[in-house]
This record gives sequence, structure tokens and C-alpha cells, in this order.
Amino acid sequence: MSTFPLTGSQTVGPFFSPALLREDARRNVLTQPETAGERIRIEGRVLDGDGVPVPDAMVEIWQANAHGRFNHPADNGPGPLEPSFLGFGRSGTAEDGSYWFETVKPGPVPFDVERQRLQAPHICVTVFARGLLTHLVTPLYFEDEPTNALDPVLQCVPDPRRATLLARRETGGAAIVYRFDIVLQGAGETAFFNV
Repeated sequence: MSTFPLTGSQTVGPFFSPALLREDARRNVLTQPETAGERIRIEGRVLDGDGVPVPDAMVEIWQANAHGRFNHPADNGPGPLEPSFLGFGRSGTAEDGSYWFETVKPGPVPFDVERQRLQAPHICVTVFARGLLTHLVTPLYFEDEPTNALDPVLQCVPDPRRATLLARRETGGAAIVYRFDIVLQGAGETAFFNV
């Protein structure tokens, strides 16, 4: 019987720009003029463990609409669907690691229907980058949201790490901007979920 050497692992990318971030595949603006809800802009940077920007990452978001309902067949919640809002966005990072989305602040979503528990408004974030064998998933919560204290998912995250999931509201300017930097490893690493 012959033995074969193990195949070395291979990292993903960077192929995002020519393949998944073509002009017709990017989706930074999630709203239409008729979309209901409070308009917000999410800005941030993807940083490596040394605090160096990751210029060729891809960030995707998935969120409920302002009524707390996902545009998905499995979501049969009480809130109305919005034909003008899919809830999905995709952004590449620039040379400084920055990304952005224009969207609406999502409503709270059902977590445990039997006990009538809701999950605080949040956005699901997925990060793809070179050197990652699998993508990273984390939720983005809003620091000024009072229902965070009751959110069952956020409360499972150890207190010292919880702050890495909170987007900070920036003051000034006409637009409401939330800053959410994503740190891939090391000091201040964003809490990622194994989903």
C-alpha cells in the first residue's frame, strides 16, 4: 500500500474584487426612496492583528427591515415585508481597510416566540479575507439601543468582549453614522460566532 503526502491547506483569495465585487455585485446602498425606517450609515475598517488595514477584504451584511422582519421565506413574523428592501449588502474594503453601507436601522426580531422574547436590533456581518480558511461571522449591535441589556445573544458574550459587537454612534453631520471596526485577531479582536 502506498502512502501519499498530505495536501497543504490553502487560503482563500484575494479574488473578491474581480469576482464578487464587480460593479453589478456590490451592494453598499440597501434602501430605496420608499423604504420605511430610520436611515443610517455604517462605516468601519477591517484590521488585522497588528492594526494594519486589510485592503482586499469583503464584508457582507444581512438584516431585518425596520419592522423586524427578514426578507426570507422562513421569516413569517408579524411585521410587514418591504419589497423595496432586501436586507442584504456587500462591500469591498479600500486601501485603508474601510467599508460602508447605507441602510435602515433594523427593528427587533423574535428570538423565543413562546416566551415572547425579542432580540435587540442588530445586523449580521460576515467577513471574507485573504488568509482566512473560512469566513467570519459576527453581529453588529447599536451602542445606544436600550434593548441590548435584554438581548439573549448579546448577554451570552463575556462582558469584556461585548463591546467589540457594539457600533458606536458618531456625532455631527446630517446623516446618522455608526462606526463598526472589525479586528480579525489579537488585542481587541471582534467576538466572532461559530455558526
